[in-house]
Amino acid sequence: MMTLPRTPTDLIDVIADQCTTAHDPALETLKDALINRYGEHLQAILFYGSCLRGGNPFDGLVDLYVIVDHYRSIYSKRSMAVLNALLPPNVFYLEEKIPEGTLRTKYAVLSMQDLDRGTSPRWFHSYIWARFAQPTGLLYSRDKSTTDKIHTNLAQAVMTFIARVLPQLPGEFKVSDVWEKGLSLTYRTELRAEKGRRGVEIYQHYESYFCSITAIALKTFPDVSIEGEGSGSFRRINSNRAQDFINKAGWRTRIIQGKLLSVARLLKAFFTFEGGLDYIIWKLERHSGAKIEITPRLRRYPLLFIWGLMWRLYRQGVFR
Repeated sequence: MMTLPRTPTDLIDVIADQCTTAHDPALETLKDALINRYGEHLQAILFYGSCLRGGNPFDGLVDLYVIVDHYRSIYSKRSMAVLNALLPPNVFYLEEKIPEGTLRTKYAVLSMQDLDRGTSPRWFHSYIWARFAQPTGLLYSRDKSTTDKIHTNLAQAVMTFIARVLPQLPGEFKVSDVWEKGLSLTYRTELRAEKGRRGVEIYQHYESYFCSITAIALKTFPDVSIEGEGSGSFRRINSNRAQDFINKAGWRTRIIQGKLLSVARLLKAFFTFEGGLDYIIWKLERHSGAKIEITPRLRRYPLLFIWGLMWRLYRQGVFR
């Protein structure tokens, strides 16, 4: 298992400040609904994605992560807890009507233990640590110790992300190379409908934040030197060709593994995500601009007939 340098406390501090960025007051409605649903088993609610970037929670689906104590404590059906543990997270849909409009959220359920493991090098696939290395809002936390734990996990995700991406970079690189290359790699490990420049757009939107956390993190990596204080330029030193080869092979494995896991999560969504078929089609349409018809046969027997549709859309380039 990869060993990371110690997570810097100033990195945790910068991430903590970012987490407290003001959010639209309308999100309080979603927070209250989730607190009511999960009660004492709810530890935290994390806010990320396009609605966080755009600042308008009424524009599309709000992406949330619900962090809980244990899966077995929140489900009445044991099978749901088993599915959540075997292939985290489980995903659900929730909407709340308020005077300003209808709030819609897709929220994923993850235990605190899986968040801790998933943001660390112990978690091979990039699904969790790549998400939480990006800017994330803390919509709710049960107490201060939980808040501190969340901030530490988010900082750990940044360290893991950078460590996994560094061997893929040239000898001399900039902060933009870290994130644009890294996000491009992680997007390739999933079936996604977003355009190829999404990683560039995310970096440009949060450029000052990424520059800040990257400079702090890279100071702890012994095989990286800073080329001029505050220049944003770095150099890899004492690079190991064998380790670079292993890292490259690791990313190839993640891409194959990730496509298979995406299909598995798609299958699971039909059992755990009410309205899952409509959500999947909506997201594909939203990001690709293509109009996709749900036939009566597909709606009645989605597990049988989704595969022909997915293959056709894949060949058309709707998602990769």
